[in-house]
Amino acid sequence: MRYLITGGAGFIGSHLAERLLDRGDRVVLLDNLSTGSVENIRHLKSSAHMQYHLDGIENRQLLAELVDDADQIVHLAAAVGVKLIVESPVRTIETNVNGTQLILEAACKKKKLVLTASTSEVYGKNTNVPFREDADLVLGPTTKGRWSYAASKALDEFLALSYWKEKKLPVIVARLFNTVGPRQTGRYGMVLPTFVKSALENSAITVYGSGKQSRCFCDVRDTIEALIRLMDSPQAIGEVVNVGSTEEITIEDLARRVKERIGSSSPIKYVSYDQAYEAGFEDMMRRVPAIEKLYALTGFRPRITLNEIIDRVVAFFRQKTEEMEPRRVATASAD
Repeated sequence: MRYLITGGAGFIGSHLAERLLDRGDRVVLLDNLSTGSVENIRHLKSSAHMQYHLDGIENRQLLAELVDDADQIVHLAAAVGVKLIVESPVRTIETNVNGTQLILEAACKKKKLVLTASTSEVYGKNTNVPFREDADLVLGPTTKGRWSYAASKALDEFLALSYWKEKKLPVIVARLFNTVGPRQTGRYGMVLPTFVKSALENSAITVYGSGKQSRCFCDVRDTIEALIRLMDSPQAIGEVVNVGSTEEITIEDLARRVKERIGSSSPIKYVSYDQAYEAGFEDMMRRVPAIEKLYALTGFRPRITLNEIIDRVVAFFRQKTEEMEPRRVATASAD
């Protein structure tokens, strides 16, 4: 199979590319590096089955060529992370909505399957946990920029499903719940890599809000397995499917767990949302997926434990530190 992955140099995109290449598929990556990194795909460059283009989806001519050459398309390119959303709401909305529109439009001409990544954020302030795919989406007011990401991804879903219903473009919508693992950075507010980095440095681990808000963290390997199985399942076409773990933990307990597994002396510091983001910032208290639909369609459910996930992220950061050490020594010697 030949796959086109938008956002292919990102955290999830690079892991998906790696997995597809391992099973013998051909992969083309498209990424403008706004949040992705060449470092994520450096180890894949030697593969004869991979190509990458450092360009944006808005390059319609290139996009048309890449879509024409692909069997299936995985649309991962998006503005992500709470910090980026709060600081750049215009970029968030335009990147997500315009990018998805361009992908669907190009794919529709050749009726190529598109799997588009959505997010658990779309459930908003719904308190009916676990979240089922047919649940109501309860978003906050438009005056709260924090909800612009959820609204933009919900519109992405409406667009994708409309292309399926009206134009018969085969689409699958995957709602991802807090995917984590190696290569994810804390640059845009991702909580686990931020906690791990602080704990390894024995510096304060900063918990936003009360810390009582809870999440379910899914190992990127489980997420990738779910995405591949969905693309291989004809029954998934035209469906919205939750992808995530059901192992729930509060953010303050996550901070304690990270400390414990590293053996860190880091203090845990609490910072209000108003101070961390903006006045009146709202958050979701619980975010837990119902995954019966994923299992019914694919026979798969995420199974990697949180402890194993944390240990892998810790090992990744330690390896990065070891790789950086010779460079620091060389720089110091040159000085």
